[in-house]
Amino acid sequence: MKVVGLMSGTSVDGIDAALVEIEGEGLDIRVELLAGQTFPYKAAVRQEILAVCSGKPLSLEELARLDYTIAEEFAQAALNIIPINTKVDLIGSHGQTVYHQPPRGNQLGYSLQLGRGDVIARLTGIDTVSNFRVADIAEGGQGAPLVSKIDVCLYRHPHRHRCLQNIGGIGNVTYLPPTSLPQWQEKIIGFDTGPGNVLIDLAVQQLTDNQLHFDLNGEWSRQGKPCEALVRKWLKQDFFRQKPPKSTGRELFGVEYLHQCRRDAQEYNLSPADFLATLTELTAASIADSYRRFLPSLPQDVILAGGGARNLYLRERLQHHLPQCRWLDSDDFGISSEFKEAIAFAILAYWHIQNYPGNLPQVTGAKREVVLGQLYRN
Repeated sequence: MKVVGLMSGTSVDGIDAALVEIEGEGLDIRVELLAGQTFPYKAAVRQEILAVCSGKPLSLEELARLDYTIAEEFAQAALNIIPINTKVDLIGSHGQTVYHQPPRGNQLGYSLQLGRGDVIARLTGIDTVSNFRVADIAEGGQGAPLVSKIDVCLYRHPHRHRCLQNIGGIGNVTYLPPTSLPQWQEKIIGFDTGPGNVLIDLAVQQLTDNQLHFDLNGEWSRQGKPCEALVRKWLKQDFFRQKPPKSTGRELFGVEYLHQCRRDAQEYNLSPADFLATLTELTAASIADSYRRFLPSLPQDVILAGGGARNLYLRERLQHHLPQCRWLDSDDFGISSEFKEAIAFAILAYWHIQNYPGNLPQVTGAKREVVLGQLYRN
């Protein structure tokens, strides 16, 4: 099948669209990226999404209108990535997360992704699978991270201990033990590690009055010096010490969290570059700390994906904290680092058609494996 995967993450920097060809069944599939491109949101739409993610109240009419508008943008991204005279069988759309609440006690969690799958199917004329998180949440799971089974599919190795570290707005990791170990599948671990790019991006936007949206290659951060005392203080936050399964988002690591970080930094008289370097250090240190705290052993290989993989300064800090690991890119395995998550939702849509479960209960905390997504026929 030819499938388009669509994804917009916590950074809200645009819609990643990946056209892939998939064949095979279950974990034994072959995936080839035929085309990939990021389509920025219209400026007004992006600002509205960011405002909603920061707690702006909406009427039901305004929410419905935004839901439809985002679906239109996703549908157009899908149409733009498909070459002329190419027949596509399916779309897998993650949508745009605007609210994510993990389970609390006996209460089920809640996760809202805007960008209606039925609208995408109608506008593109292509069957669309969307709303991937709800089936896992209904089974008591976090509904995140959902890429872990994809990681098993694409990166497992008979002899190497591996981590797949995605660094989008939020970071998430999948730990893969060697497949030669007895009951290796039961030893897989996955969870959100904490902030990826989100705090760095927000700080750049505030420091430049929205003239810049991110720290290109980490060049601004590199000019500063991390404040180790601040990083140690921030790492005492409850989320970093919470045992998996766990997931997070802008609800915790968002504008208010950044404001507190800036207040904490005032007594240290940090320059803008120092502050950005310290936020970058938090991302790197929190990833390393989570490996040491929650994994059975440090991985031999760490395979990076997501926008943060292009931040060269962040990569250097990760290597500083985990020098014993071999650092690789998803691209080294034939899977685009930039479009890995869009590819993942194409695969999840493909698995939905196959009636193949897409979640890993030991990662999300769900009671059982379930088929993910809801199918909308065109």
